[in-house]
Amino acid sequence: MEELTPRDLELRKEEIIDRIKNGAVFIYPTDTIYGVGCDASNTEAIQKIRQLKDRQNSPFSIWVPSRRWIEENCQSSKEIDKWLLELPGAYTLILKLKNKKCVASNINPGNQTIGVRMPDHWFRKFVRELNLPIVTTSANKTGKSFMTSLEDLDPEIKNEIDFIIYEGEKKAKPSKLIDLTAEEKVIER
Repeated sequence: MEELTPRDLELRKEEIIDRIKNGAVFIYPTDTIYGVGCDASNTEAIQKIRQLKDRQNSPFSIWVPSRRWIEENCQSSKEIDKWLLELPGAYTLILKLKNKKCVASNINPGNQTIGVRMPDHWFRKFVRELNLPIVTTSANKTGKSFMTSLEDLDPEIKNEIDFIIYEGEKKAKPSKLIDLTAEEKVIER
């Protein structure tokens, strides 16, 4: 595993973008905790994350490059538009997909919905420049503690990822889930 600082990411941006577009699985910081991700359209990379996390069927959320991406690929309503104004923020909005080809089918097997995030964090600029959604799920085995520093990164995950963008210890909790597919429902984690 290669460890990169935010400065390294800036200096090697084009190389890192190419690596992600070619299937890299990586850990990155968010506004809450560390996430593990890949290009959300890469079926093989998503499957690798499923194996790393021991999570075969549960849906993954995505970090989207912009609100516009959400508007183009997800169904909208007045309630959804209201929540979009809260982005960027520590929310995962569960929305109905209108463009099912915008992400790989194994993001949310058998379902017509997607969890979207746009964290209020400097890494958002990189995702915007990448211009594609990335898987965003906690960097831990399912049911284990969330990764908040390098010291608590599961060795099995560490050995299987391509690189990590590390900015030090995180002290937040995961994002709030807001299910907007029926009646609005806030899910605390």
